[in-house]
Amino acid sequence: MSSHDTQQVKIALAQTHIAILLLAGTALFSRVIEYNATVISLGRAFIAFWVLACLVKLTEKRIRLHSWRDYRNGTILGALMAAHWVTYFYAMQFSSVATGMIALYTFPVITVLIEPLMQKKLPKFSDIFLAVVVVIGVALMVPEFSLKSEHTVGILLGVLSAIFFAFRNIMNKQVFAHYSGAKNMMFQALIVTLCLLPFEWQAFTAIPSSPWVWYFLLLGTAFTALPHVLVVSGLKYLQAKSMALISCLSPFYGAILAALLLAEYPDIWTIVGGTLVVSAAVFETLAVKKASK
Repeated sequence: MSSHDTQQVKIALAQTHIAILLLAGTALFSRVIEYNATVISLGRAFIAFWVLACLVKLTEKRIRLHSWRDYRNGTILGALMAAHWVTYFYAMQFSSVATGMIALYTFPVITVLIEPLMQKKLPKFSDIFLAVVVVIGVALMVPEFSLKSEHTVGILLGVLSAIFFAFRNIMNKQVFAHYSGAKNMMFQALIVTLCLLPFEWQAFTAIPSSPWVWYFLLLGTAFTALPHVLVVSGLKYLQAKSMALISCLSPFYGAILAALLLAEYPDIWTIVGGTLVVSAAVFETLAVKKASK
C-alpha cells in the first residue's frame, strides 16, 4: 500500500468514527427536544430528505428511482425505518440514552436469527448461543419485569426498534442496495416523512416557530444527512467489516455523550448487561464477515 493509500485509509477511519459519533449523538435529541418521539422522527426525516435530495441532485443528477418495483420496495423500507426511528426515540425517552442504545444493538444478533428463517433454514448453534447471551444482557438491565416500569418499557421498545432495523437491513441488502447510500437514505427519509406526517401534522407545522427549531435542523443535517455521507465516503477505502465493527462503538459513544452533556450515568447493571450485548454484536459481526470471505 502506497503512502497516499495509507493516508486515505486514515482519513476514511477518521470520517467513519466521526459518522458513528454523530449517529450516536442522535440519542441526545430524544432528551433535549421537548416533543414526543414521533414528532422528533418526523422533523429529522423531513430535513434529512431535503439535504440528501440536494446532494443526490448535485452528484447523481437523477433523483427518481429506476422502476415501480423500486418505489414499492423503497416504500416498505421507509415504513420500517419510520417504525425503527419512532421506537428508538421512545426507548430513550422512557429509559435512558445508554439503555436505549444498548437495547438497539441487539439487532446484529436478531439479524442472524431472522435471515436464515426467511430463507427457510435453521440458525446456527453459535448464533442461538449469542442470542441467549443477548437476552441475558438485556435482562440484567431490566430493573423489574413489569410494564409499570418506564425503564422496562424503554428496553422493550429498544429491542422492538432493533427488530424493525434488522428487517429493514435484510430487505435493503436484498432489493435496494443498487442505489448509493445517499439516494437510499433520501428516499427512505421521504417515506418516513409521509408515514408520520398525518399523525403529527399540527405539531410539525408548529416546529418553525418553536424554540427547538435549531435542534431539529442540527438533527436532520449534522446528525443524520452528514454521517450517512461520511459512511458512504469511508466505504471507498475501508472494508465493510471495519465499518461494521466501528458501528458497534455507537452505544459506547452515546453513553459518553449522555454522561458529558446530560449528566446521565448508567448504573452497574446497565454496564454489565450492555457489555454482554455489545460483545455479542462485535462477535457476530466478526463471524459474519469471516464467513463471507
